[in-house]
Amino acid sequence: MAAGLNPNFSIAQEEGRKKPNIVILFIDDLGYGDIACFGNPRIPTPHIDSLATRGAKCTMSYITNPPCCPSRCSLMTGMYAQRFGKSGMARGLPIPENHPTMGEFMRDAGYTTGQIGKWDIGDNTQGPHQRGFTEVAKNAPGNQYDRENEDGSYAYLTDLDGDYMAEFVNQNATRTTSSGQPKPFFLYFSPFAVHSNVKNTPQHYRDRIPGGNGTAYEGAVVAVDDAVGKLLAQLKKHDLENDTLIFFTGDNGANRSHGGSSEPYRGGKGRDTQQEGWVHTPTIVTWPGVIPAGVTYEGKTATIDFYATMAAAIGKPLPDRCDGVNLLPYLKGEKQGDAHEYIFWHNADPTDEPRRNLYAVRWKDWRMVKGLYYWQLYDLKKDPKEMNDLARKHPDVVKHLRERYNEFVNTLPPLKPSVNYKGGGQVPKGWGWHYSKG
Repeated sequence: MAAGLNPNFSIAQEEGRKKPNIVILFIDDLGYGDIACFGNPRIPTPHIDSLATRGAKCTMSYITNPPCCPSRCSLMTGMYAQRFGKSGMARGLPIPENHPTMGEFMRDAGYTTGQIGKWDIGDNTQGPHQRGFTEVAKNAPGNQYDRENEDGSYAYLTDLDGDYMAEFVNQNATRTTSSGQPKPFFLYFSPFAVHSNVKNTPQHYRDRIPGGNGTAYEGAVVAVDDAVGKLLAQLKKHDLENDTLIFFTGDNGANRSHGGSSEPYRGGKGRDTQQEGWVHTPTIVTWPGVIPAGVTYEGKTATIDFYATMAAAIGKPLPDRCDGVNLLPYLKGEKQGDAHEYIFWHNADPTDEPRRNLYAVRWKDWRMVKGLYYWQLYDLKKDPKEMNDLARKHPDVVKHLRERYNEFVNTLPPLKPSVNYKGGGQVPKGWGWHYSKG
């Protein structure tokens, strides 16, 4: 029976391979136009670009719940976070206890599960250890990007996060089960970079921008690329490159006021949040020998698909409440067209900033978004900057998309406001790793 028809038959088994290690690289505020392989003309990102060279670029990839906190909750649960009432920021709202996170799903499948960086998920009782991660990198003390060493010196946080990635792979590359079989790992890497206020980026990263006049933001992207390079070096060292499925994307669109780029789209985090650039992210999926090298997939995908794709890769049935789609048949060329016919945004937190409220739907080349007073319609293929509202010229399309949007909204429970702006469950503090007792 072909993989995908039998839920207990993994893609790895079909390909005659062992179950893959899986890594998610979830970069904070990374814009669609911030890396070289997605068109940035200045910032060198050779390690990230190498993922695209050896895998698939997904050029029409989305997050379904901006900004950072709801985006992470959707990723970690594999479903629209509105399914459990989370919309807008809604920070502090618990994620469902009766639905496994990625960490729990992979832990229960026999994986060592690791978490590095920003969490910002659930309430204060739902830290990474409580929701499935057995090895958690401690949150070292210090400022937003600088962390103080025990000897009083400082480490740049992105460098530290990259070191943690290398350590995790090195520690788990040769681990075996009680029966002597290789024990695979799942790593969720979510650095604070390239978030706001990156002015203290070390000069040596800025100097690597052509001409030596790089901005703090550009240097921060270079630092993220170096961190990815540390991961790839360890995978190569342990001969795990072909045995590792890697997802790379951002948690929402570019913070343009701090130097991020949404090109060729308009908008982003912080301003112009009703536009495409806030939710359209650069995405790469790499699994050498399974996903063809150097392909570009232009169909619509979302970060909620990562969960479903992981489940297919390891041959474990997907939890019922997940909304995502297994991307592997699309990336391998076995299926054509969009992974999602429609993608919806219904962010309406009454206690949040109004500019973060977003009502929109994507279908074919169309994007319909609700402005202050009426629905607007754009053809993103011809008009990626959304300069020409076509709602009056295509009332049939508006009618169709409003019907589909209303159908989606009618499946949702009442949306809940933010309950605790201190954020989600706590990451252990200090230096090094914290291991769960389970």
